[in-house]
Amino acid sequence: MKQKQRNTKTVLLPAVFFVLAFFTLGIAPVFAQNPILTDEEEQTLLLFQNAFRKVSNAVLPVVVEISVESIVKQPGFEARSPFEFFFGMPDPNSKSQSQPREFRRQGLGSGVIVRKVRDKVYILTNNHVVGDADSISVTLYDGRKFDAELVGKDPRKDLALIVFETKENVPIAALGDSDKVSVGDWVLAVGNPMGFESSVTSGIVSAVGRESMPGLGISRLTDYIQTDAAINQGNSGGALVNIRGEVVGINTWIASRTGGSIGLGFAIPINNAKKAIDDFIMKGKVEYGWLGVNIGDPTTDFKKELGLEKQEGAFAYDVFMNSPADKGGILPGDFITHVNGKKISSSNNLINIVADLPAGRYTTFTVVRKGEVLNLKVRMGIRDDSVESSNSDIWPGLVVVPITDDIRERLNLDRRKGDVVIANIRDGSPAAAAGLRAGDIIKEINDSKINDLGAFYAALNDRKSKDLMFRIYRQGNEFLIGLVRR
Repeated sequence: MKQKQRNTKTVLLPAVFFVLAFFTLGIAPVFAQNPILTDEEEQTLLLFQNAFRKVSNAVLPVVVEISVESIVKQPGFEARSPFEFFFGMPDPNSKSQSQPREFRRQGLGSGVIVRKVRDKVYILTNNHVVGDADSISVTLYDGRKFDAELVGKDPRKDLALIVFETKENVPIAALGDSDKVSVGDWVLAVGNPMGFESSVTSGIVSAVGRESMPGLGISRLTDYIQTDAAINQGNSGGALVNIRGEVVGINTWIASRTGGSIGLGFAIPINNAKKAIDDFIMKGKVEYGWLGVNIGDPTTDFKKELGLEKQEGAFAYDVFMNSPADKGGILPGDFITHVNGKKISSSNNLINIVADLPAGRYTTFTVVRKGEVLNLKVRMGIRDDSVESSNSDIWPGLVVVPITDDIRERLNLDRRKGDVVIANIRDGSPAAAAGLRAGDIIKEINDSKINDLGAFYAALNDRKSKDLMFRIYRQGNEFLIGLVRR
């Protein structure tokens, strides 16, 4: 009986295996006959996939890998002999003097081929990619390598242009119109992250017109396109492209606590770089337009008092005398809302637009002055660091703000003392030279009572008199201070 039981088990095991195998094999045809996607759904997805593939194939050849090498010198240290160490005196027989040491520092980045003039091929990248490189080499997508030279670089916009020469055919990038980029647009980021050459990542445009925050060391002389397409170290200088394969941005920086991509990548809009390309080739440097105003973003209370609550733009606190703005009729107190019909959103936005304006050409600035909209023609100048180095040319050199109830309460001010207070005085300006100080309450100018900001700027800009007499209240006393218009 026991023997029969053993035989039964021996027979049953293969049978069980056979049944499991049967059912296992029988499951596969069920899935094959019932695909997850319908033919229509699959075709739709294939269209998307093929579109990304075509864009990638078109863009990869115009994005290059940039290798840089810099020689860094570090001061050496003197190797102290035992004689000097123990007795504090130099060993007269010692000839050992440590020399400065040199290190070769290498870096990798990306670049975009933007132009070919005869045998010269120009590549746009970031200033921080080339840095102070002693040698630059470029590797194309097809593996060809060339030694390159720096044409020009500009730390203000973090852009640089390099060049190499070849008689061979080289693909050139199609540059798009970054002004047409909108939130939600599909984009691809192309570059060489972490040395992985010719990498493509995808995402959307998360925001446009982004400004970098102060103190980060990121250029504020341009706005940025924000994207969630993965951007990492080595992507700098690479291309951000739209679904047409057009370059709409130059990948520049990421916001990250780890040093890796967390979906916060930023690219310089290509329209902000087009003028720089021409300037680099023609002049070796970027030329910036100069208007000649000190501008800012006024507070809500400030705008409310001037009737500008619903306006966007930049407020002109001061004007440089004999500057393009001064000659064009822009006055302190003007609120600039448009440049050549383009709306201004903030003071930084105005700075970026003015920077790209060509010198010598007339530009239309739309301003709001005492509730009136004016269009002023200004012949732009060239920005030179020396033109803004002297505050003595600033008029008037002070910033005033309305005295709110909160300020009155904190400073324990009587309403009869005045309604406008000086918030800031620019060192070396006419206002500073006259003796005006931050905290002075302006009661009158040329016997006209100053009961709001509108009255202050009306009196300040009144050309009937060259001399301005300020009656101010300071620490319990009243003073008369004269300011002479130049």
